[in-house]
Amino acid sequence: MTEHACPVCGDEFDSRRGLGVHHSAAHDALLPNRTCSNCGHEFHCEHEKKYCSEECRRESVSFRGENNPNYHDGKETTECELCGDEFEYYPSEKKGLYCSSCVENEEWRSIPVLKGEEHPRWNGGKRELACAVCNATVERYPSGITGDVTVCSEDCRSTWLSESFTGDGHPNWKGGGNEPYGKGWNSVRQQALERDDFSCVVCSKTEEAIGRNPDVHHIIPVRAFIESKNHHKEDAHHLENVASLCIDCHRRADFGKISKSRLRFLIGMESNSPC
Repeated sequence: MTEHACPVCGDEFDSRRGLGVHHSAAHDALLPNRTCSNCGHEFHCEHEKKYCSEECRRESVSFRGENNPNYHDGKETTECELCGDEFEYYPSEKKGLYCSSCVENEEWRSIPVLKGEEHPRWNGGKRELACAVCNATVERYPSGITGDVTVCSEDCRSTWLSESFTGDGHPNWKGGGNEPYGKGWNSVRQQALERDDFSCVVCSKTEEAIGRNPDVHHIIPVRAFIESKNHHKEDAHHLENVASLCIDCHRRADFGKISKSRLRFLIGMESNSPC
């Protein structure tokens, strides 16, 4: 029967299992099953391991030169394109063009020309255009030409806007209705103010608080009568269709924030309060 000797005290045993039990009980350590590839020390490890410690691994494993996993035959040699001297560079970097001395001391990079036709975005320079208002000659770069209209100054811009956005040119044009209201308007306006005690029928703001007489608002707008085939604009001027409003409430009514039924109720034209 093969004898197994304890590596610490030399006691012999009939089986490796017996030796292992002895080693754990007597020496408080597991029986070694590995030998360090660096120092030869025996140690125990459940996994495949070549070294007994991190220090032995660092002493045995080098990452320099050919031992580096990213090694690609070391440095390569080339000539500097400016001075002609040879220098080394790693192929993992971009291809060497200039030596370190020229990179630091020479004007190796040419400054690009960014003026006139040399500019990469050159598009023919300025163009001559005529001002849409006074017909004066105006120079503009293509990038500065926006839309179909060109003006030479802020005064001409104001003139063009005034002419272009008046009447049916205005984006909010709804077919007229801003012309004089005609016969009967002044009379019904005065009657409405007297009926409403010269106060806003919505918020009760007085003429003193407003600083002038309230506005008199057409509940059904005058333009609706103008556009109707069966009515004239003078038909809008009757007491049942007008209400005295302060400036703020007038604006709200024009934008539909105060309903027509509420206004009729406030001037006594409807018996039930609208929801």
